[in-house]
Amino acid sequence: MPEAVPPADSTPTDKAGTPTDKAGTPAGTADASIGPAPAPAEAEDGEAPAGEDEAAPADADAPVVAGGGASPDSGEAASTAAGKGTSVVPDADEDASTGAEETAETPATPRGRRARHPGAARTLTYTITSLAAALVLFALLMPNEPDRFRPAVFLRLPVEAIFGAAVLMVLPKTLRLITAALAGLSLGAMTVLNLLDLGFNEFLGRGFNVVLDWVLFDDARTYLEDSMGKAGAVGVVVAVVVLVVAVFALMALSVVRLANLLARQSGRATRATLVAGTVWVACSALGVQFAGVQFAARSTAGAVQNRVDRVQATLKDEAEFAKIAKKDKFAKTPPDQLVPDLRGKDVIFAFIESYGRSAIEDPVMAPGVDATLDDKTAALTEAGYAARSGWLTSATYGGSSWLGHSTFLSGLWISNQARYRTVTAGDHLTLTGAFQRSGAWRTVGIMPGIQKNWPESSFYGLDNVYDSRELGYKGPKFSWSTMPDQYALSAYQRLEHGKKRDKPLMSEIILTSSHQPWAPIPRTIPWDEIGDGSVYKDIQKDGKKASDVFYDSTKVKEEYGKSIEYSVTSLIDYVVKYGDKNTVLVFLGDHQPLARVSGDHANRDVPVSIVAHDKSVLDKIDDWNWTEGLKPDDTAPVWRMDAFRDRFLTAYGSTPHP
Repeated sequence: MPEAVPPADSTPTDKAGTPTDKAGTPAGTADASIGPAPAPAEAEDGEAPAGEDEAAPADADAPVVAGGGASPDSGEAASTAAGKGTSVVPDADEDASTGAEETAETPATPRGRRARHPGAARTLTYTITSLAAALVLFALLMPNEPDRFRPAVFLRLPVEAIFGAAVLMVLPKTLRLITAALAGLSLGAMTVLNLLDLGFNEFLGRGFNVVLDWVLFDDARTYLEDSMGKAGAVGVVVAVVVLVVAVFALMALSVVRLANLLARQSGRATRATLVAGTVWVACSALGVQFAGVQFAARSTAGAVQNRVDRVQATLKDEAEFAKIAKKDKFAKTPPDQLVPDLRGKDVIFAFIESYGRSAIEDPVMAPGVDATLDDKTAALTEAGYAARSGWLTSATYGGSSWLGHSTFLSGLWISNQARYRTVTAGDHLTLTGAFQRSGAWRTVGIMPGIQKNWPESSFYGLDNVYDSRELGYKGPKFSWSTMPDQYALSAYQRLEHGKKRDKPLMSEIILTSSHQPWAPIPRTIPWDEIGDGSVYKDIQKDGKKASDVFYDSTKVKEEYGKSIEYSVTSLIDYVVKYGDKNTVLVFLGDHQPLARVSGDHANRDVPVSIVAHDKSVLDKIDDWNWTEGLKPDDTAPVWRMDAFRDRFLTAYGSTPHP
């Protein structure tokens, strides 16, 4: 039992007046002879307990005496009492020595929220780590083509994860963290590039080119503004920027977290890495597959190598194409020897946006489009015209219409932006430029899709260009298209074709009503009701919303087909109404519509037709073996689009002079 505590007024003091025990030790001072020191009060959130560095080790077997230590739960009270010259006495039925022993042997406990909710803390830790691992694996195994997305792809074993784990385990802490962060950022960059590949494959039928395609983002922003309004476009851009930043940040944090886990569990991690490496090597050597997919994966390494190869090929191609563009079969042909067999004819080269082979052959779109082509062929025949049609393979797909235009007119394969910049910066002869150089035609361009200055007009040999700002349209936009095709043709008649002139007219006309997202679509109206386009306000309001069409695989095909019907109808009706015996029309699609409409891995073929009132014009191309009418047969010849310029110039009497 503890000793009796003397009354407070009989407590001995030293000369300074400090209370002491019987041995003369100041009250409240821990000593090996008088029991354990008071346990420090527990600190919150990792803060050091007050006085911790002053506490002396205590003998757990020593009895508790007056002025000595107290239990951990009453340490603060004991300290206060000691300071006042009083003592704390344990309950009579408690064994002081046992309590002291338990206090000395109790391990430190977690602090803060972890101490209050240990189960939830463990669950949260495991969840975050699992999500980090899943995110890294997803990035390593992520395909860059939409049709390769399937569950089996994400059940493979990536060699990059095994190699990365092996490297991180052997690095010292600082270097490990730096390496992990850089690896995470690199993986984030690959993820963003893979996402871009998915988008480009979906819309343009090809992957993202890291050298050439950055310029297309400005066009994408413009397209969003035209389709959704400025506020909607800003919202999309902000969302994309946030997504990209989040991908980089989360990927870096995930790799760092996994690297720290590997360091803490180095033994287990080493064994697991050795086992995984052995399994990967064995599966790779044996060609083991899971659900038709190679189990031993090296997707990221292959993707990196592929991108490096593409960059090298792009740079090499750019240098080689610059040499090719300088060579021209008709570069030095005298003006009087250019297209002499078309002198006196009004020649129109018209491009119909996204008019591809799928419009004529796909079971959803073909019935309506084919019926329109047959009907308009009959209308042309009745008006004294005839037509011949074939196929051209476009240099682009799903978008980038200017690449198709420049390929057709220049006779060069313009398949990317670098080639486009190279050729338009030079003086390579274009098909339209040949008419200008001859001096026998006035050359004009009707460009409703151009909404800013267009310096390329001089390259194409156009004396005057009417863009969207100069065509006088006062009506509403139809999604991306600034004006209906019928209005653009009406403006062409008013501004150029219907006027008296001393030369025949050569015109390049771009029709845009069949541009995605194919809603709302205008409808044809009587030509004398078009006016300044205000009449289209009610038509636009009654049209369908792009959001109700574009993401429905069946509706989007149906509306795309209707847009082609509208564009073809507008063009042929114009020729029948305003054309004459000297009219020659060459019209074609610039590229196939995007994969959502034309289908995965569709060809790049587009229809091309020549319409003329003068029979001798079509006689010049008899050896082309094109189909009669506006609808080419599936057996009609297929040429690359860059072959058309030379064939056309030669057919109509141009003399080559390289």
